[in-house]
Amino acid sequence: MLCRTVNDLYWVARHMERAENTARLLDVTQRIAMLPERLDRGKAQAAPWRRALEALGVADRFESCHDRIDGETVVDFLLLSPDNPSSIHHAFHAARENARAQRVAITAEMYEDLNATWLEMRGIDAARIRNEGISGVLEWIKNCSASFRGVMIGTLGRDEGYHFLRLGTFIERADWAIRMLDVVGSDADLAESREVRDAVEYFQWSALLQSLSAFETYRRLYRDSVNPVTVTELMLLNGGNPRSLRTCVGRLHEVLQSLAGHDGLEVVRQAGSLAAQVQYARLDEIVESGLEAWLQDAMARLVRLGDEIHRQFMSADDEVTPVPAWPRGASQTQSQSGPRP
Repeated sequence: MLCRTVNDLYWVARHMERAENTARLLDVTQRIAMLPERLDRGKAQAAPWRRALEALGVADRFESCHDRIDGETVVDFLLLSPDNPSSIHHAFHAARENARAQRVAITAEMYEDLNATWLEMRGIDAARIRNEGISGVLEWIKNCSASFRGVMIGTLGRDEGYHFLRLGTFIERADWAIRMLDVVGSDADLAESREVRDAVEYFQWSALLQSLSAFETYRRLYRDSVNPVTVTELMLLNGGNPRSLRTCVGRLHEVLQSLAGHDGLEVVRQAGSLAAQVQYARLDEIVESGLEAWLQDAMARLVRLGDEIHRQFMSADDEVTPVPAWPRGASQTQSQSGPRP
């Protein structure tokens, strides 16, 4: 398969997965911003929106074109802005353009689904969101991503193109398994009462589960009240969660083994090493050594794996295809993002 074809298919899947996860990010941020148990309301209500921007590494870009951080401006920036390469608008457009360039490599139903999504996206503006509410729009975005995956699974032959689409999906989803934990973190603006902090903490982590469509999964897997420890384990280490980091890096390794045909390639070795690290990790050991440091290391390894995927399958020479950087918040860990090269 030609490098250009591989590149386009890989980024079709990454952009669709990114659009869905950005919608989930906006969903959980909106839920947290509605918390009433905050002291300095002006500052506190902006804090979740700032954390969302920092989790995506776009806070500086946002502040360069906006003089205040609030729900309306952040939603416009992350959902509707055609000039923001991290927006859902941009992701849907890029996915459709990548697919249009490779129509012979996908099914007609796949392209028609992407094209219909893009045409509908063009009709969504700030006035419509104010009139109809954002919740319905976010659900539509998640449904569009799910629809595309369903059409792909149901119509596309299990050839190399199918595997590269899966590769894009799982590496993007693994990235977001880490990134979403940035949104629900320590909150210096919470009330001093322990009871209030407990209530707010429960609401925050429950909102995260609901935004990830994982609340029922959590209840089935854990016979415990929602708390940061078990939710973190669910998102990172639980193989029963289809969006956990463990599940995603395990699938990445499997797909790369199928594409390579053997384990001798560096890209397969890196994927296997990362999958083993996550599979055999224990949360108590991670917390003891420092959760933030562990997440930064996992993100850095994902970035290196993405670079190696480009080097192995999408570059005509030994150079890594340059991909626009997408840092992870304050840690400034670099991650692949933005449109295809």
